Amino acid sequence: MAPSLCSRTFILQFMLLVFSILNTSLQASEPPLTLDYYASACPNLFDIVKKEMECAVLSDPRNAALIVRLHFHDCFVQGCDGSVLLDDTITLTGEKKASPNIHSLKGFRIIDKIKNNLESECPGIVSCADILTIAARDAVILVGGPYWDVPLGRKDSITASPELAEANLPTANEDLATIISKFLYQGLSVTDMVALSGAHTIGMARCKNVRARIYGGDFEATSGSNPLSQSYLSSLKSTCPPVGGVGDNNVTAMDYVTPDLFDNSFYHLLLKGEGLLSSDQEMYSSLFGIQTKQLVKQYAADPVAFFQQFSDSMVKLGNITNQDSFATGEVRKICRFVNT
Repeated sequence: MAPSLCSRTFILQFMLLVFSILNTSLQASEPPLTLDYYASACPNLFDIVKKEMECAVLSDPRNAALIVRLHFHDCFVQGCDGSVLLDDTITLTGEKKASPNIHSLKGFRIIDKIKNNLESECPGIVSCADILTIAARDAVILVGGPYWDVPLGRKDSITASPELAEANLPTANEDLATIISKFLYQGLSVTDMVALSGAHTIGMARCKNVRARIYGGDFEATSGSNPLSQSYLSSLKSTCPPVGGVGDNNVTAMDYVTPDLFDNSFYHLLLKGEGLLSSDQEMYSSLFGIQTKQLVKQYAADPVAFFQQFSDSMVKLGNITNQDSFATGEVRKICRFVNT
C-alpha cells in the first residue's frame, strides 16, 4: 500500500531533522577556508581568472553555465576537491564518464587555460579546486548574476569516485524527496536547493533528460491549455524527437525567455508549469513541495531575495570540503592529472 500524504510528509520532515543533526557535527570539524589565502603567494589570482572567464563568456555566453555546472558536479562528489577534472589513466578512473556527467560536462579547457596562466604567474600555488570555485563565481557575474566573496584554501584530491558521482548527483527525473535528500546529505538545506536550482536560468538540457516530460503528458499537466505553453511545447518537440536514441544530445535552454541572462525568469516559468526538467517543476507542482513552492513564489516575486540567497548558497556549496584532500591532497600542476 502506498504511504499516505501525511506519512510521506512526516518522513520528509524526519529526514530533514536527521540530516541537519549529522551535518552540524560534520561541518564543525571541517578545515577552515579564508578569503585572503593567496593574498601574498599569488596576488594576481583573481585578475587572471576574471580575464580568462571574460574571454570565455564573450566567445560564448553558454560557457558561464558550463563552469557553474562543473563546480556543482565537483562539490557533490567528495566535496569541492577538483576530482571532476581528472581524466582516466591506467591507475585512476575519473568521474567524467559517470552517467550524470558523460554528455553533460564541458568547459574543461577553460579551466586548463586558467591553470596554465596561473602556473606561469605563481607555479604550484593555486589548486584546481579553488580555480573552479572562483571561475564559477565570475561566470555568474559575467551573465548578470550576483557577486559573492569566495573562501579559498582547498587542496586537489588524488582520487576520484565515479561511484559517488552515480549516487550523489541529482538527475532530471528524480522526485522531490530524492532530490532534497541528496542536498541534505551535502549539508545543504531545502532553501539552498531551490536557490541553487535557479542557476538553470542559464543552463541547457539534453533531450534525453527532458523527453519523458514533454512526451509523457507531464508538461501539459503542469502548464495547462495555455496557447503560449502549447507553442513552447511544440518547439521542444521539434528539437527533441520522440524516439529514444535519436537526438539524445540535442540541447535546449532551460529558460527560453532569457537563456543568456542570470535572472529570476526560471522561477516564473515554474509558476506557469513550464519547467523543462521534471525535477525542477516538482519544486512548484509536487503535492509534497509545500516549502519549495513558497520559495519558488518568493524568488519569482523578489529577484533581490533570490540573488542574496543564491550567493549565500553558493558559498555553502563551495565550503563542502574533502577532509582527506587536506591530509593527502596536493596542488596539481595540470588539473587533469594527479602529480607524479
